[in-house]
Amino acid sequence: MLGELIDGKAIAEQINSETVSEIARLKEQYRLTPGLAVILVGEDPASAAYVSMKDKMCARLGLHSERVNLPSSTSEGELLAILNDLNFKREIHGILVQSPLPQQISPDVVFAAVDPSKDVDGFHPLNVGKLALGDPTGFTPCTPGGVHELLIRTGAKMDGAHVVVLGRSRIVGRPVSLILSQKSPNANATVTVCHSRSRKLAEICRSADILIAAIGAPHFVTADMVHEGTVVIDVGINRIEDKTVQKGYRLVGDVDFDAVVTKASLITPVPGGVGPMTIAMLMRNTVRAAQMRHGVA
Repeated sequence: MLGELIDGKAIAEQINSETVSEIARLKEQYRLTPGLAVILVGEDPASAAYVSMKDKMCARLGLHSERVNLPSSTSEGELLAILNDLNFKREIHGILVQSPLPQQISPDVVFAAVDPSKDVDGFHPLNVGKLALGDPTGFTPCTPGGVHELLIRTGAKMDGAHVVVLGRSRIVGRPVSLILSQKSPNANATVTVCHSRSRKLAEICRSADILIAAIGAPHFVTADMVHEGTVVIDVGINRIEDKTVQKGYRLVGDVDFDAVVTKASLITPVPGGVGPMTIAMLMRNTVRAAQMRHGVA
């Protein structure tokens, strides 16, 4: 039997609807409009498209948005100066610097330069530390937060479950492992973090009740790596050549979907799974940043 698809678009729309209601309430009761600034350095087409999607979502939900476009020749010092201005700008409650950055700019330096109270991407060391400690006053990175929401809203059992996370990046793998291993009602999982060099990888994956693939390799997870009834969350977005379509490529995940769907109980498609959740969580984090900044519930 085919596994049930987790509709990330539909769940993201639920969250967006909640965000719209909260923005309307903040405007009416406090004359407060949450504001998000997005900085794009360079002309990477994928990054530009992603930033445009964020702009459109801000307009749709009723957030104030500002976009800063910088040439790829921008120096680290120039970017830090712009970040400093945004840190003190009253209309801006959330700041996001789009990745990847040009080679001359250190992501670590940039993430640390964002005011932690405006770090809606959750990459500042202070917010990373709060996540590790289970401190709810920090910001959770958007993609791991979106994965967690997908599991919650589809009714996946996390309490006591064995979760295997494929991928150890600080963007997805490590933060999602921290979220799911916390002592909280929607976590309490036993989490194993693996990577491409882990020994007995297929065997470990087969032991998972929930398998989260974020390893950045197309179709890496095959049917022999999944046992019957596993919940499969595919975070990967990979371009592969396909001359049968006009664009010449198509998007696939880290999971061999056609093979694994017959074994999974629940599974996210690519596209349409985790992707829409990332932007929805970014908008929600921005609203929360505005609430915290102004001391309103």
